[in-house]
Amino acid sequence: MSTLALLGIGAGSIALLLLLIIRWQVHAFVAMMLVSFLVAFATGMPIGDIISTLIAGMGGTLGSVAILVALGSMLGRMIEVSGGAASLANRFTQLLGPTRVPMALTAAALVLAIPVFFDVGFIILVPIVYGFCKAAGVNPIKFGLPVAGIMLAAHVVVPPHPGIVGGAAIVKGDIGWITIIGLAICIPLAALAQVVAGWLNRKGYPMLPTTAEQFAAFGNSEDSAASKARSAPSVGTIMALILIPLALIMAGTTGATLLPKGDSLRNVLGFIGSPIFALMVAVGLAMYLLGRNQGWNRERTNAIMESALPPAATVILVTGAGGVFAKVLTASGIGAALSQSLTATHLPLILLAFIISLALRAAQGSATVAIITTCGLLADAMAGGGYSPLQVALLTVAIGFGSLGLSHVNDSGFWIVTRYLGLSVGDGLRTWTVLTTVLGLAGFALTALLWVLVA
Repeated sequence: MSTLALLGIGAGSIALLLLLIIRWQVHAFVAMMLVSFLVAFATGMPIGDIISTLIAGMGGTLGSVAILVALGSMLGRMIEVSGGAASLANRFTQLLGPTRVPMALTAAALVLAIPVFFDVGFIILVPIVYGFCKAAGVNPIKFGLPVAGIMLAAHVVVPPHPGIVGGAAIVKGDIGWITIIGLAICIPLAALAQVVAGWLNRKGYPMLPTTAEQFAAFGNSEDSAASKARSAPSVGTIMALILIPLALIMAGTTGATLLPKGDSLRNVLGFIGSPIFALMVAVGLAMYLLGRNQGWNRERTNAIMESALPPAATVILVTGAGGVFAKVLTASGIGAALSQSLTATHLPLILLAFIISLALRAAQGSATVAIITTCGLLADAMAGGGYSPLQVALLTVAIGFGSLGLSHVNDSGFWIVTRYLGLSVGDGLRTWTVLTTVLGLAGFALTALLWVLVA
């Protein structure tokens, strides 16, 4: 089949996928599986190979993603239920002082966003944001907007979140390098979120009536927060649960970079630095430390961990379906055709990665779908470009930042943020959409700078 025909099928498959998800409200898992079948038939893939190709795509992706997402969800759920999020936010506020409450909440949000999914983490912090805003006599958007912005930035580029982990599995990106790069860039983005949110808040925004009523009824928030803080785990415990797995992963990456292949120390560091082992250690510590602090028995601990799995199951299935779609794109020759066409444009691959991801994010709303689909489209170009592990990680992070921008009405996160902060749709577009786009562009700019430095 000609290159033009393959590219046409590829473009048509993306358009159909978007129509199914956006226009006809088909579940993302079903939509991607259906489109994968149609692409396989349209490109003339032998009928005896179709099912095996789909199974290989699902298995190859879930082999790493399912375990990481499940463990990350369990860790985040235990931190949530124990009151560790409130403890973390209150401690950061004490350290930075009451005049720097927005900065303290944003810093706490960045740390909390590493193990906790965006929507869950933001909802956990909403009562804390309300409490501090009520004490300061300001609109919740003043403190809540930068908190939400940095949490979403971490969600799209820092493992173990599903989009970036699934994308890394497709392009064979190194999770350690992706973690290091993603966290390093999110730190200055946290400061930028403060600046941009402050500029956006230079004018007042009226609260929606329902949110205003909810905010007004939040009368005992300070006493409640203090009560929870007394029984919550210490901030040192929460920080340890977050930083220990990160330290293990970074140790494995450092060993793989500095030590020769076959070195026994490199093998040991590679084992303890594998994301699965690192998260297993964190979950085990959380079971002991948080369970002891809260007085959970074994049944209670197991129930809390199990409650994290139903939401994670949907994420895992969607991520796996993204792997199926990516596998079909590769096996059908569409990926190779796109790779050749992109090479002919002479545009930098890192720029194309960002633009494609941003376009998909704007079109269908899901950051996870945008990351995984873009990685599937560019997998051949990345594999055949002779890129180093560090460069592949930078390309993957660029895709992640593409999925950060242009959050609007087709994104569930848009509605979570605007409703809890009391913003109308128009005001949400003027604030939240602008903030996510600025953070996405800035994150990509820093990623591109690192790309130039290591090229």
